Amino acid sequence: MLGQGGHVALALMSLVLLLCREAAPIEVPQDPKILQDLKQPPTIVKQSVKDYIVDPRDNIIIECEAKGNPVPTFSWRRNGKFFNIGKDPRVTMRKRSGTLEIGFRSGGRPEDYEGEYQCFATNDLGVGLSNKILLRVSKAPLWPKEVLEPVVVTEGTPLVLACNPPPGLPPPFTFWMNSAMTPIPQDKRVSMGLNGDLYFSNVLTKDAHTDYSCNARFLFTHTIQQKNPFTLKVLTSRKVAESTPTFLSPSGAESSKMVLRDEQLQLECIAAGLPTPTIKWFKKGGDLPGRKVKFDNYNKTLKIINVSEEDAGEYVCMANNHLGSIRHSIFVQVKAAPYWLDKPFNLVLAPEENGRLVCRANGNPKPNIQWLVNGLPIESTPHSPSRQVLGDTIIFRLVQMGSSAVYQCNASNQHGYLMANAFVSVLDMPPRMLGPKNQLIKVIENNRTFLDCPFFGSPLPDLRWFKNGQGSGLDGGQYRVYINGTLEIKRARAEDEGTYTCLANSMLGTAENQVRLEVKEPTRIVRAPERWSAVRGSTAHFDCKVKSDPSLPITVAWTKDNKPLYLGWRLKKDEESLTIPNVNEGDEGTYTCTVKSEIDQDSASARLTVLDRADPPMDLDLSDPAARSVRLTWIPGNDHRSPVTEFLVQFEEDHWEPGRWQDLSTYPGDLNSVILQLAPFVNYQFRVLAINAVGQSQPSQPSPRYKTSGAAPDAIPRGLRGWGSKKDNMEITWEPLLDLERNGPNLHYSVWWRRKDLGEGWSNMSTFGAKHLVHNTETYVPYEIKVQARNDFGQGSESNVVVGYSGEDKPTDAPTDLRVSKVDSTKANLHWKPVDLSSVRGEFKEYRLYYWRESSLVPGLVVSKEKKTKGFYSIVAEPSGILSDLVPYSKYKMFLVVANNLFEGPPSNTVEVTTKEGVPDAPKFFRINRRTFDTIHLEWDKPLEPNGILIGYQLKYQTVNGSRVGRAQLETHPPNVTEVTLRLPDRSTRYKFYLSALTQVGAGEVYAEESPHFANEAYIDQVDIATQGWFIGLMCAIALIILILLIVCFIKRSRGGKYPVRDKKDLPLDPVDQKDQDGSFDYHSDEDNKPLQGSQTSLDGNVKESDDSLVDYGEGGDGQFNEDGSFIGQYTVKKDKDETEGNESSEATSPVNAIYSLA
Repeated sequence: MLGQGGHVALALMSLVLLLCREAAPIEVPQDPKILQDLKQPPTIVKQSVKDYIVDPRDNIIIECEAKGNPVPTFSWRRNGKFFNIGKDPRVTMRKRSGTLEIGFRSGGRPEDYEGEYQCFATNDLGVGLSNKILLRVSKAPLWPKEVLEPVVVTEGTPLVLACNPPPGLPPPFTFWMNSAMTPIPQDKRVSMGLNGDLYFSNVLTKDAHTDYSCNARFLFTHTIQQKNPFTLKVLTSRKVAESTPTFLSPSGAESSKMVLRDEQLQLECIAAGLPTPTIKWFKKGGDLPGRKVKFDNYNKTLKIINVSEEDAGEYVCMANNHLGSIRHSIFVQVKAAPYWLDKPFNLVLAPEENGRLVCRANGNPKPNIQWLVNGLPIESTPHSPSRQVLGDTIIFRLVQMGSSAVYQCNASNQHGYLMANAFVSVLDMPPRMLGPKNQLIKVIENNRTFLDCPFFGSPLPDLRWFKNGQGSGLDGGQYRVYINGTLEIKRARAEDEGTYTCLANSMLGTAENQVRLEVKEPTRIVRAPERWSAVRGSTAHFDCKVKSDPSLPITVAWTKDNKPLYLGWRLKKDEESLTIPNVNEGDEGTYTCTVKSEIDQDSASARLTVLDRADPPMDLDLSDPAARSVRLTWIPGNDHRSPVTEFLVQFEEDHWEPGRWQDLSTYPGDLNSVILQLAPFVNYQFRVLAINAVGQSQPSQPSPRYKTSGAAPDAIPRGLRGWGSKKDNMEITWEPLLDLERNGPNLHYSVWWRRKDLGEGWSNMSTFGAKHLVHNTETYVPYEIKVQARNDFGQGSESNVVVGYSGEDKPTDAPTDLRVSKVDSTKANLHWKPVDLSSVRGEFKEYRLYYWRESSLVPGLVVSKEKKTKGFYSIVAEPSGILSDLVPYSKYKMFLVVANNLFEGPPSNTVEVTTKEGVPDAPKFFRINRRTFDTIHLEWDKPLEPNGILIGYQLKYQTVNGSRVGRAQLETHPPNVTEVTLRLPDRSTRYKFYLSALTQVGAGEVYAEESPHFANEAYIDQVDIATQGWFIGLMCAIALIILILLIVCFIKRSRGGKYPVRDKKDLPLDPVDQKDQDGSFDYHSDEDNKPLQGSQTSLDGNVKESDDSLVDYGEGGDGQFNEDGSFIGQYTVKKDKDETEGNESSEATSPVNAIYSLA
């Protein structure tokens, strides 16, 4: 036989083996289709609190609600006995609920219903229990009437005024007030304790009052009751004796305190003494729990919230003043009502499955665990072979239908109890699909995808997935099936599209569902908005270009700072961007572009920073004054997100230019205090401007004025020079000092001068001006001069000595033997004999040549004879020079003089120069006109300066097509030809023309033009209809009809027999007759070369030129082609259009002439 230890070991082994074989409990989905058919034991879902205090003025409501299938019925026990609700007319139970309502309209006392209540919810599968609810009625008793004698104490002694409020349920909240309903002031010396008493660490004379009243406020009744007031009399003495600290509360050297876990611990130490002691707290053997500790009531109360076991121990409060200190130890014990470690939960099992309920709780002392079944102790229920109780655990083996029940676990100790309901439901149900049928799922390519297939059954069915109804179950590799039926596709690809079938199977049947999967391209932003910094008033632009699956509609939305963006009339949005014109500070923020499809989205953000000019600096202050400096300090304004790079300090003075602000200096943007260097004797005021990348701010408000003291001038007059305005004087001038360089009042100048070459003494004088005139000097002699500035404060430094000269006179000598050599078309070399430099009578400036164009050698060319000058600086013995920029083929005259700064001497001999022939200038103009759709007319004029005798013009042209050019064609034309007509082989080809005039020296400057340059080429293309075959055929048919009509008319008229005759001498000149230069006429036939004219013959024989005659589009001259394919233009002379028409000619009636006219 086995001993007791052997039985325990065997039981534990059996438990371990059972748990290894235990199936996971079934989780019932919260699906309405399942729940409406699911049988379920009662579950308490709502109940009143365990300690239930009610207001006696209201009806009493004790809550108890439960759910279950079938719907539970309810009953109550009061004080452990069945509570018959039907016999008490004041008690009713709500429908489909166990909540009790006790009303007192018809009388009765709420106190009669105080007691312990417990609710029972029952259906066919079990019984659920509520907690035991202790119902108590709130009480607010009156303060007992008492006569309080005046309290008399000596100044400096401690005092306690007792409150002793009446006991209430719940206990009242106490506070002290005076007769004016004003709270009694509390501080380190006077305060109320946790028990409601008012403590004085030491009494002062000012504490003497007759209205110290303790008040109790009752929470449920919202009433305040007041105790009779205390009268406090304080006896004074001349000298109040100081005392060491003593404790008023608690008493003695130590005390103890018990607190429950998770509650609040309050420890109090109130000390007496004079001076008033201070209180300090600490914990022996450790630190105070900093996060949970709070000190109240001027450090007299220590509070610890959510107390735990580690908060137990010895707490020490210490009171001390300068006379000594005292300590009190409080030993804190932490107990605990039961609390859950493992709370039992509802258990749903299929037949023949195993399971367990666990109920673990802890507390101090350790709680006792008791199991109940349907409200009865488990020991008193019939034995069940499928159930085994092992302390805090119940084991279920091979459960059967009909063994459903509600189990209660009760954990209790002396500080309280816990109770939990957990049902065990044995369920059998065939497989069911819970999701929607034939669902379409759209997913993004390359994303992890989940296909849901929620199902249920008891016992739990096996689930498999199939694709397109083929193959074995999907699991492994690319696929993974979860226990809840979900199929995971780790990376969806286009080939994963198709129909997926999930099949649930158990011993009770099968169920299936299908899901259609479509794989789409992702929606993404391919050009995202970028960070933008915009100046206020400019335009900001954010891109948001999107690429998405064509089959998915998308929406693009913009947000600003995570809030929808209101576009209004100013902001503009299109499919790929957002534009913000006229940006202001309110536009600053983070802009997010979000693009959404029905299955995915993408977003991108960018920050818009609005830049603006900085605000002007503020609060200008002057400090550290000195003779020539002062410190200026300011406060920078808002830089509007564009850092200030520098500050500009300006000044204004009120003497020389009042109201005009001038720049003083600039300083780096990180400074706001600078020392300004100033000029003496100036009354300054300053202002500051901030400069950033956007621009310059408005100026600040001006600073106070600051006047510097005066001083002698620092500056030396600049620009000192001496020169003669006449031959016998010298004018000494200099630049006057600037206003800010005066340094004091009465600025004047001392000026000195002396002959440099005589060694004489200095002459001097003073002046307020900036010049002095020295008279009676010799002509052009050197002087040494210097100048000095002075004012009322003293004299400045002297300038350096400079050399000046007295006045100049006319030179007396002329250059001689002016001659010319090496003359070409534009240049000539000059030679002459120099003058004696002493005869210049001043500073030698130059030899000045006067020359002019006398005439041109080109016959009939009128020229300008304007004189020109050119200077030559040369002091060599045989001077020479080159005169350039002459016009070729011209006669020039010239002479030479010598010059000083003011005068010229007499002229030299005059010489003539004839320049050689040169190349001509470009033609005056070169125009290209189109006369017909296949000819071009070129026109030009001779050069303004032929620079010789023109011998002709050279014309070069070539085709151009973009950057490619054709072979150049060259033509030469006589000098009297200034126009030419060329026939184009291809009217759509462009040509580049180069025209230059020719002399014997060569070709001149080229004038280039490109053809065609016509404003209405479209019109020319429209006229081109005449080259179309159908148009030519139509014209021929019309001509044939007219010809037949004319023949008929001729036959009719010929029957008359009369023909008008006119002598040839009376005929007008033929339009093509040309007159020779000598006045004779050259008669010849030009029928082959004349352009055909369209005409119309009237019935009376008059010939009239057609309005749309092709003669208007050209002037004759057929182009002929050479063998190489180029064309040669035929030159024509301008003809007058005043051609006579033979109205009276007998030839008008000739049918032959009519045919020619029609042609």
